[in-house]
Amino acid sequence: MHIQQILKEYLELHGYWVLFVGTFLEGEAILLMAGFLAFRGYLDISGVVLTAWLGAFLGDQCYFYLGRLKGRALLKRFHSIARKFRAALKLIEKYGIFVAFISRFTYGFRIVLPVILGITKLAPRTFLWINMVSALSWALLFALGGYLFGKSASLLLDNIGNYEHYLALILLGVMASIWCVHVYHIRKLKKPARNRLARIRAIRDSRRIPS
Repeated sequence: MHIQQILKEYLELHGYWVLFVGTFLEGEAILLMAGFLAFRGYLDISGVVLTAWLGAFLGDQCYFYLGRLKGRALLKRFHSIARKFRAALKLIEKYGIFVAFISRFTYGFRIVLPVILGITKLAPRTFLWINMVSALSWALLFALGGYLFGKSASLLLDNIGNYEHYLALILLGVMASIWCVHVYHIRKLKKPARNRLARIRAIRDSRRIPS
């Protein structure tokens, strides 16, 4: 059996479940790839959008209620969430409930913001409707992004089937590059704070040294 037929049958059987789990957690890369695979005919684009919509919507609903029920305990236990809490509150103060819409588009706050919104006094019904629209917008944007990537490539290549593996790698490379730029940007922003902390520790340690 041809490798492409094996891939098609595998994706038809498992692809939507993998996509659902991926979008429940984070999912931009896997959704872009699913959109590309939909262009190639391995998946159905409407099924990709619907699955991603459900995964993203249900994921943020769970994170919101996790914050509502266990948010304070999470802040005490997980320092990564506590460190982002103040920055998230500033976003909420600046943009209000619109933060509930943009939360899935914010790198570094994708999961944390719904948790923190759950800690606030935001009404669950309000979050539900905003989350529903936000998840649909996100699913359409990234799924169609992957689909149009394949469509654009087909206009440049005579037989795209011979290059689909390379195109998939290019798509993953683009996502990895974006992620690396994001990590570099975050580290650069945190560098002054790390330097101040290092100076404070140096001063504190110097005071402990007996004369």
